[in-house]
Amino acid sequence: MPQLKAGDKAPAFSLQDQSGATVSLAQFKGQQLLIYFYPKANTPGCTIQSCHVRDARPTLAKQGVAVVGVSPDKPTAQQKFDEKYGLGFPLLADTEHAMAEAYGVWGEKSMYGRKYFGIIRSAFLVDGKGKIAGARYRVSPGDTVPEAMAALKKA
Repeated sequence: MPQLKAGDKAPAFSLQDQSGATVSLAQFKGQQLLIYFYPKANTPGCTIQSCHVRDARPTLAKQGVAVVGVSPDKPTAQQKFDEKYGLGFPLLADTEHAMAEAYGVWGEKSMYGRKYFGIIRSAFLVDGKGKIAGARYRVSPGDTVPEAMAALKKA
């Protein structure tokens, strides 16, 4: 699956968040957006990643950056995840993994010798014109925010 890189047009999306609202890329026109993909709500790595993003939101907001998280979980699971950790930003339910495929983050994974398809933890910074300003595939949970900050400095 092709990977996105800086300068590419960000694939459009329109998905339901944890509260049932529809969230689309078009809503963030003129604003920078950090999109991060995580495999499953309420798992250790995804919790670390999401809480780091939550904690960095004030700094990101000062720089004009909004945040959305994306996983294949249903909205009800996303809502429980949000409530448990007080995340406070849209968690998009990509249950059909269409957005993950468009961003090149749906791929083959392996655990204990078993192969399966799922989300490859990744993060993207989209500029106000809808272009990818930074893309990081296979990002570690704790590196999502530092990678986004580095992309902001380059943008």
